[in-house]
Amino acid sequence: MTDSVKDTIKVLNNLIETSKDGQEGFKTCAEDVKNAELKALFIKRAEECSKAAGELQAAVTELGGSPEDSTSVVGDIHRYWVDLKSRITGQSEEAILNEAERGEDAALKAYKEALAKPLPANVYTLIERQFHGVQRNHDQIKALRNIARAS
Repeated sequence: MTDSVKDTIKVLNNLIETSKDGQEGFKTCAEDVKNAELKALFIKRAEECSKAAGELQAAVTELGGSPEDSTSVVGDIHRYWVDLKSRITGQSEEAILNEAERGEDAALKAYKEALAKPLPANVYTLIERQFHGVQRNHDQIKALRNIARAS
């Protein structure tokens, strides 16, 4: 396996962790929020993150690598913080949305860093497509947070 393939696998595995973090983070938000519409949105986003992780795992396998299958320690700590903050604030929608947005900020950063790396065209296309989904999630969560803040 060449160094460039190993580097590509490393980039993909980092994004798998990011996607798994997003999946678990959205699940945590869904568990903590009372609003049924937000709960459904968070569940849908968790499913999308799971699908994204699956696509990235398939790309790693195609390259002959071993795909990541877990979350990151940083993501685990963030989810614990979301859950704790939710309990302290009485499951405030704004607080939960703030933390969801923070998670999406981290995901955007990870995807931007990945897109700055030299990658095979097919891998770049996959990551770029997923990046647009992360951007959409971020913007929607931010808009919902702004609405909750104004209420």
